[in-house]
Amino acid sequence: MTETTTVQVNRVYIKATPQAVWDAITKPEWTAKYGYTGLAEFDLKRGGKHRTKPTQAFIDAGYTSDLLDGEVLEVDPPRKLVITWKLLMDPGLIAEPYTTLTYDIEETQTAGTRLTVTHDVTGAPGHAALVSGAQEDINAAPGENAGGGWAWVLSDLKSVLETGKGVAA
Repeated sequence: MTETTTVQVNRVYIKATPQAVWDAITKPEWTAKYGYTGLAEFDLKRGGKHRTKPTQAFIDAGYTSDLLDGEVLEVDPPRKLVITWKLLMDPGLIAEPYTTLTYDIEETQTAGTRLTVTHDVTGAPGHAALVSGAQEDINAAPGENAGGGWAWVLSDLKSVLETGKGVAA
């Protein structure tokens, strides 16, 4: 039996340069400001590793090891980044395979930068539910996992780059 391919695509337009968007995705001083606020580290070369380390808030909540990790498959700054991706902080997801995440960053003539995030979550139903926003709880207390998935992360990224503050700030 052939498995059905599951791919999720999210897109956002941001009033920022492609380089600013790239930096916000790949530099820990930015990734600590939006989304789930981990500290991303990338070895930006094909075959390089990436991981997201916990911020102090995660450490205080008991998460002391890497939150997610994977491998860099393709890198073309500031236009494209393709990585494997697996959330490590949820024991229920450890058995699932690595997924493939693609960031396409394109400058537009009229709308700033278009960021398209394509996440191939084939064979990883737990990851698919999490990143789709199916577990969203917009009433979660600050610092709690709202489960808003990519739509929430990209909204927060846009807000941080355009206003300096996240959507929950």
